Amino acid sequence: MNSILRRRSIRQYTGQKIQAEHIKKILEAAMSAPSAGNEQPWHFIIVNDTQMLERLSQIHRHASMVKHAAAAIVVCGDLNLEIKKGMWVQDCSAATENILIEVEELNLGAVWVGVYPREDRIKHVQKLFDLPINVIPMSIVPIGYPAENFDTYSRYDESRVHYEAW
Repeated sequence: MNSILRRRSIRQYTGQKIQAEHIKKILEAAMSAPSAGNEQPWHFIIVNDTQMLERLSQIHRHASMVKHAAAAIVVCGDLNLEIKKGMWVQDCSAATENILIEVEELNLGAVWVGVYPREDRIKHVQKLFDLPINVIPMSIVPIGYPAENFDTYSRYDESRVHYEAW
């Protein structure tokens, strides 16, 4: 629970490199996400190269922080792995959230940069990584050691909770 409450969208990074074993732990967390029918339709592109991070940062106006990250993970859904049509979006969203939580657990910082369902963003990422037509980029998660801090607090709002009916 502490990692969930501490997690914030981090957009500024120190530039320090991330250890390969941290990336593996983050991917293990991603692949431990729940998946409809256990289809696990995800693929992950790890980006460490500074030139590729720069190019990836230009995908859309909310991705500028990517060029300053130590790495980025592009979460993609493979339509050929779908058993339950359309559920890849939920599966890849759960994987992205697990990435964010594990990043916090490792004292790193990250932010969810949305790609899907914006066609222009999808096409740019597909072209940049030469993705097959059946692979749809869902999100970009830039990761690094945080150069900014936020207070921990709960966002629990009782007014958003309804029992048995609205």
